Amino acid sequence: MHPTKLGLFFVSIAIIFWGILPIALTLSGNFIDPVTLTWFRFLVAFIVTFLVMWHLGYLRQFMSLSRGDWVKLSAAGILLMCNYTSFVYSLDYLSPGTAQLNFQTAPFYLAFGGALFFKERLTAVQLSCFATLALGVLLFFHPSLDMSASDNSQIGFGVLIVQFSVLSWTSYALLQKSLIAKLSPNNVLLYIYGLGVVVMAPFCDFSQFSKMNSSEWFIILFCAANTLIAYGSFGQAIKYWPTAQVSAMLALTPVLSFIANSLVVKMNLWPNTFRADAIDAWSLLGIILIVGAVFAMQIWPLLQQKRKQPSADRYR
Repeated sequence: MHPTKLGLFFVSIAIIFWGILPIALTLSGNFIDPVTLTWFRFLVAFIVTFLVMWHLGYLRQFMSLSRGDWVKLSAAGILLMCNYTSFVYSLDYLSPGTAQLNFQTAPFYLAFGGALFFKERLTAVQLSCFATLALGVLLFFHPSLDMSASDNSQIGFGVLIVQFSVLSWTSYALLQKSLIAKLSPNNVLLYIYGLGVVVMAPFCDFSQFSKMNSSEWFIILFCAANTLIAYGSFGQAIKYWPTAQVSAMLALTPVLSFIANSLVVKMNLWPNTFRADAIDAWSLLGIILIVGAVFAMQIWPLLQQKRKQPSADRYR
């Protein structure tokens, strides 16, 4: 399969699974704390990834790493753990909608990080698409922007936590991309999962597992499978696609989260936990702008390739 199609396939899987993840995370908050849940997600992902990499014979890739590569790997693992935990704690200061809005700076940091560290060129069309994305995200989340009844200092501190979470995640993603020449994306994640299991274990409350029923076990197993599939797909996506294109696609994640929440409410699932999101004509316009900008971001490189093909054929 062509790298462009592979990139689209893997990033689409990551977005779908990240889009539905908030449903499971909201449900899990009733019976397990975020650190213990993250530890469990990392443990399951580590076991499955280790078995797959061992069976395929890819574990030997670790033998070729330099000391600097091991430092990068460790830093990526610590940064991803910071991202997981800090975003959850930001919800003590911000509403979920406001926190999610602030996290939408991630695609922009990722795109410009790719341009800065990997010399990926951002064209005028791509920059215009990012500006449209920013406008679309603001319109989509505008019902969450009314902060008149909140403490401004509390909001400011919450925003700082979210931006720390964003920078942690972006730095992890860029470090992972820098290691692709020596390690497969799944091996990068294997090390990160293992590091997370060791580092977070002292901060976990393992007694919570003995109190869970079958439905609660299903929820945390889904969260673990989500980690395995979404991050595995994201790692493959940045292998095949430029960072700017991957980051633009990630802007669709909150739209999918909104759709998933709407479906849960419409089907009357967990009525005491979920309620309909506030949405109006401006929010719908925001969705149209986000989808349109992402579509243009992906179509533009393909159009450029087609324009170059006739010129290349002329000189054969």
